[in-house]
Amino acid sequence: MPDLSAFSPEIRRLLAAGAVAGGYALFCGGIALRETWRRRVARRAAEALSQGAGEPVLVAYASQTGFAEELASATAEALSGAGVPVALRELSAVTAADLTGPALFVVSTTGEGDAPDSARAFIRDVMKDGVDLSGLRYGVLALGDSSYAHVCAFGRTLDAWLAHGGAQPLFDRVEVDDGDPAALRHWQGKLTVLTGVSHAPDWSRPAYGCWILTERQLLNPGSPGGEAWRVRLVPADSATWQAGDILEIGPRNAPAEVAALGAALGLPAEAAETLSGLRLPREPAAVEALRGLSASAIAARLTPLPHREYSIASLPSDGGVELIVRLMLDAEGRPGLGSGWLCRYAEIGGPIDARARTNRSFHGPDPARPMILIGAGTGLAGLRAHIKARIAAGAVRNWLVYGERTAAHDYFLGDEIEGWKASGVLERLDLAFSRDQAERVYVQHRLRAAADDLRQWVADGAAIYVCGSLEGMSRDVHAALVEVLGAETVERLTDEGRYRRDVY
Repeated sequence: MPDLSAFSPEIRRLLAAGAVAGGYALFCGGIALRETWRRRVARRAAEALSQGAGEPVLVAYASQTGFAEELASATAEALSGAGVPVALRELSAVTAADLTGPALFVVSTTGEGDAPDSARAFIRDVMKDGVDLSGLRYGVLALGDSSYAHVCAFGRTLDAWLAHGGAQPLFDRVEVDDGDPAALRHWQGKLTVLTGVSHAPDWSRPAYGCWILTERQLLNPGSPGGEAWRVRLVPADSATWQAGDILEIGPRNAPAEVAALGAALGLPAEAAETLSGLRLPREPAAVEALRGLSASAIAARLTPLPHREYSIASLPSDGGVELIVRLMLDAEGRPGLGSGWLCRYAEIGGPIDARARTNRSFHGPDPARPMILIGAGTGLAGLRAHIKARIAAGAVRNWLVYGERTAAHDYFLGDEIEGWKASGVLERLDLAFSRDQAERVYVQHRLRAAADDLRQWVADGAAIYVCGSLEGMSRDVHAALVEVLGAETVERLTDEGRYRRDVY
């Protein structure tokens, strides 16, 4: 057996595994390993990882908006490229019997610490006390957002459950804050250690394309709530998407804020392009620490702005992406990062960094199946795309339950919705304008009032899609569905893919 001290502990462990038989040859005199040797190391490490019997590595994912699924697919591709057999599955399809041998979990956390909807079956049926996981070796990639209190909560919970059941970690849990590229490269580095393949390119977020902001319309002038805008973007190059998908944008800072920092640091005007995509310091001491640095040196010290995601409200046949965006304000009255860029600062006719991203967990049902669409506020965006797709497919058994504040000011795209109802493409329309009467009425109240019809639609095979705010609306809607349909029915609909949510 050759001296393996130059390798990391993980590779030494893999190469020492029983599945790896002798026959290794090292070049003499400290000469670097040739490509043939690297391939041999990769192959034998792959054999060790799969326990030498061709057993595939389970790559399981739980995704709410599609990003975890993308990373799981990239993980599976990296393993396959190293000769490792892989089984890529959604977490809901994983059973306790699958939890032997090696497994990698890529899981997101939604809202304030919740697991994705697609993980519910696994949590209910598999994540129980007393499950023997002593034969499992695993790694966890936990996705989250530190702007929420319980960042990466589901990934942490899953990791703790696996360890409690006796599973052995291949490496420490990797946490990714809002798609942080450095954390993703760290995960890729773990895969490199496992496979022995070190020449694969670094992962990073897919490059944004150039989209043109062509239209911006205030939908609710005079509203007692915050401004809501219909924003239209046209891709400079070809792009495709379908109902349920998401537009991910790379926002920019307010031009005035960029100009002020540039002036304070004495930077040339062309530095604005670099500064516009970075988290800018606001504390005087932090600004002073950048004095005398070039724009490129400043970029090396500051972090890029995080992306923002919006439900797409249109189809490719409409010629562009339409969004419904609420202008968010912080405690000091400053517009939010994404909404401020789209609704305030970006110029009409100007470029927007963006890409359309697949969100399979919110793709529509078979057109032959009835569809109940429930949402409030800007959640109309995701529902609108589905209704448009249903109309194009000739599916008319559609029931929209929609709520906002006032009919006079907040009936977003009301003429279009009423037109759908009049033409028969909406079989049923229930509206809840909470401020139009003394007692507040919300969409969950409309569902309870229509309990018998709701049960009948579900008995007829209807799928239920919910889009909008996680806090408040979607939780209350979920409670109403459990109350009307029963917890077992709601769980069954989730397992069958007939209850889906795009909530934020």
